[in-house]
Amino acid sequence: MPGGDTGGWFVLFLAAIIPVMHLQGSDESLFAVPNLEDGPARPVLQSSQVLPQIGTYTLAKPGGGLCIKATLGVQYMVTLKKKRWYYNLDPSEVLSSGYCHKEAAVLSLTRRNDAAGLQFHFKKERNTFYVTKLTASVSPRPLCPGCANKTYSGWVEHASLFAASFGGSFRCRSANVLHTSSEMSLLLVSLQVQAFGVPAGRYGEGVECLADFNRRVLPVVFGAVVMGLLLMAVLTFLLVRDRRGYERL
Repeated sequence: MPGGDTGGWFVLFLAAIIPVMHLQGSDESLFAVPNLEDGPARPVLQSSQVLPQIGTYTLAKPGGGLCIKATLGVQYMVTLKKKRWYYNLDPSEVLSSGYCHKEAAVLSLTRRNDAAGLQFHFKKERNTFYVTKLTASVSPRPLCPGCANKTYSGWVEHASLFAASFGGSFRCRSANVLHTSSEMSLLLVSLQVQAFGVPAGRYGEGVECLADFNRRVLPVVFGAVVMGLLLMAVLTFLLVRDRRGYERL
């Protein structure tokens, strides 16, 4: 009975595909069709803060050798409805690019599909280099189902950010928080950068940032002040005791 066999196979085929169609239509949260633009390509914001990984990034000169070398950890801090969210830039997912001219250079750090980026604009003036502008952007996965995609961006313009002498490097082990907009800030940790030439690919003598200087010097100063006060107290005690001894005589 050929007709009966065909009908039986058709019924089995419908029975196989109907449950799948039902599952996809009834519960999108469990069986959502992947969207490559909104899925793995987009950073995921976290509610708790964890320090970012440290990465080293370089930019070559047109004629050979290194123009820029930067070591740092990058964290995006996004504020939504008075709550702060965090995203750490993964060094393994970052591509470095840019350009290097005689007195101007740009180091661009970009996550795949441009989902997050950071650009350092360098300027060389006489025997000094520094960052004149820092721009940043991140396009995270929406925090709620059905929420629209949004890109957070901002920048910092400064007269001489991360300045150091030519041939040397700027170094700051302390955390740097840069406010780029009302909704986003950047946290830079373990920063060291050198521009317009990195001989043999090694950092030159580092210029210490003010935060590191204070962290290193202030405990010494505080200790010296405490010792001075203790010494004054001891001397005062001895003088008072000696005076009382003379008065008795």
